[in-house]
Amino acid sequence: MQDNLVIVESPAKAKTIERFLGKDYKVMSSYGHIRDLKKKELSIDTDTLKPEYEIPDDKKKLVSDLRKNAKAAGKVWLASDEDREGEAISWHLCEVLGLDEDNTNRIVFHEITKPAILEAIQHPRHIDMNLVNAQQARRVLDRLVGFKISPVLWRKVKPSLSAGRVQSVAVRLIVEREREIQSFVSEAYYRVNAIFITTAKDGSTSEVKAELPTRFTSSEEATAFLEKCKNATFTIDNISQKPLKRTPAPPFTTSTLQQEAARKLGFTVSQTMMVAQRLYENGLITYMRTDSVNLSSLCVGASKKEIVERWGETYSKPRQYHTSSKGAQEAHEAIRPTYMSNTQIDGNPQEKRLYDLIWKRTAASQMADAIIEKTTVQIGMSNSNEHFIANGEVIQFDGFLKVYRESAGDEEENAEELAGVLPVMTEGDTLQRKEITATERFTQCPLRYTEASLVKKLEELGIGRPSTYAPTISTIQQREYVQKGDKKGEERLFEIIKLKKNAITKTNKKEIVGSDKGKLLPTDTGLVVTDFLMDNFPNIMDYNFTATIEKKFDKVAEGKQDWENMIIKFYKGFEPNVEEVLNARSEHKAGERQLGIDPKSGKPVFVKIGRYGPIVQIGTADDAEKPRFAQLPGSMSMGSITLEEAMELFKLPRELGEYEDAMVSIGTGRFGPYILHNKKYVSLPKGVDPLTIDFDTAVDLIKQKRQQEEQRHLKSFDEDPLLEVMNGRYGPYIAYDGKNYRLPKAMHEKAAELTFEECMKIINSSKKK
Repeated sequence: MQDNLVIVESPAKAKTIERFLGKDYKVMSSYGHIRDLKKKELSIDTDTLKPEYEIPDDKKKLVSDLRKNAKAAGKVWLASDEDREGEAISWHLCEVLGLDEDNTNRIVFHEITKPAILEAIQHPRHIDMNLVNAQQARRVLDRLVGFKISPVLWRKVKPSLSAGRVQSVAVRLIVEREREIQSFVSEAYYRVNAIFITTAKDGSTSEVKAELPTRFTSSEEATAFLEKCKNATFTIDNISQKPLKRTPAPPFTTSTLQQEAARKLGFTVSQTMMVAQRLYENGLITYMRTDSVNLSSLCVGASKKEIVERWGETYSKPRQYHTSSKGAQEAHEAIRPTYMSNTQIDGNPQEKRLYDLIWKRTAASQMADAIIEKTTVQIGMSNSNEHFIANGEVIQFDGFLKVYRESAGDEEENAEELAGVLPVMTEGDTLQRKEITATERFTQCPLRYTEASLVKKLEELGIGRPSTYAPTISTIQQREYVQKGDKKGEERLFEIIKLKKNAITKTNKKEIVGSDKGKLLPTDTGLVVTDFLMDNFPNIMDYNFTATIEKKFDKVAEGKQDWENMIIKFYKGFEPNVEEVLNARSEHKAGERQLGIDPKSGKPVFVKIGRYGPIVQIGTADDAEKPRFAQLPGSMSMGSITLEEAMELFKLPRELGEYEDAMVSIGTGRFGPYILHNKKYVSLPKGVDPLTIDFDTAVDLIKQKRQQEEQRHLKSFDEDPLLEVMNGRYGPYIAYDGKNYRLPKAMHEKAAELTFEECMKIINSSKKK
């Protein structure tokens, strides 16, 4: 047995570290936490508010193996990640494995490289209980909020809902943005652009593009201005030149990496973190959960060497950035490559693209400013006080722009791009008018959040920490409080008024506006739950409360606050609030509203959240007759549905006619509208209206579904009807007696030709493993 046992939290990390430490060290993985709060219970003593941890069943064998190896080892090294979660994993290992704390070494490192690991071994420390307690405080407080408020939602709104300290506030942000958009009234205005001709001394001509700073509010005003331009002489009144410096962005933190990967690479926040985790565990980048922009002197030196070798001394400007956010840990580093000399890596396309982004951002942060000369030309009119402005920019020295340019934020529509180069001009020169165009534009409503802009907003408000953004955004979508938009937008007409020669023409053009593809939209359930929580738990939903709690966690981590007292103080105010809301009587469920009276039965018609989502209901539970229900399709909203639209829904199910001696009918249910034929269901694709779909379209969809099913079922066997070879999302596999078995890649191409014996051999060998 080895003299030294090193325990890390992931098997990939274990493999990388084992390569560096030699035969005297055995490296094992705890596969994350080896104990936690119970999944389906509060697991917190409500008298003392102390957590009650358990080892989950699926971790018991692993714990037994770790215990056996820890006992046999001369020395145990706990090497989980360097953040609070990692510290807690080490503490749980210490407690569960019965390790002697004085004889157990805690080691941390920002990167998985041989020098960093060997350095950590030389400077071990003990477990930092302040960091552990900060993690416990977060875990306990979040469990109390989630487990206490969720049952209130089950009773007052609908079953299976959940609440969370960070997730509910994130949904609130999306809901409030949606309501801003709904209440926004767009106004038209006219923006005027001109193209002038300037003539040089040698007789050559050049175009100058300019814009009028004034905006006109009507077509008449814009036309009147163009009429004035017909007889105007345009002269250069002023030329000003000034140098500009552009400075590179600091190296990546977790949130800025998530934002840039979303904008530049199209990654989701979860995808970015998953790929970054692999890069870290393979020793290619530093730790990917950090809010520090600090770089080690080693990295600054290595960056300088790389930059000078590639582009020369003038491109190098070593810098040290400092983190401004409170609670950031300067001992940590920004996310950077472990070796700046590695400009390319082996890996899948996602890993290569994310690594390239990190390398370029790190290199750019150590490069010289870009020097730009900006020229502004003011063009006056002989018959008006109005003037046009032409801007030109010349890059005199590209500096960091040679490597990297930061993307504009999602809300910064007009990204800062370099203007074109202006021709040589002199004050007093007369310009010839080529054309002047007034284009109708519209004031823009606030933009819906994307994953990247939501991360930015959460960080601005101090809600959550780097490690919480990805799981929070995933959770609110899984819980169906928020969904990603898929509308391409709508056509809108806009007017173009053009003055060319001495004629003014007016034309209308079309543009697509209002696309919400990939944007985060609240569902009806998200809207109702947010309103309910805002009415009943305003403190929990308050942005300041969430940010203040984060600061308290930071104080616990610094040893300046007792975590148990903090939780007790919070619970004293929180528990009575929960009891009061739970026991409050109300005539209607949250979000329920009456639309009117059913003209046929004279019964009231309601829209509300049902067990499986938004529904319309005719009648009440007190009536002699049972109420009638209709599921609300995804295209309709609880807030805007009218009585007439609601009554249309009760036309379902619709019978369209017989096909193959069985009726084809259209209905709607828990998972949306469907076709029912011969006891089989076919979901209606998005955009197909269940109230207008015709017989032929329905039959086509039934045939398509059958074809898909045939392609999915590759082979069945007379020897055993429970055995089947199937085609799945990730390739062919064997299904047998309710369980699935992987096929070796070499067999994928011949999956449909497998014999019964070959299939059973694969199943039996999988069972033995």
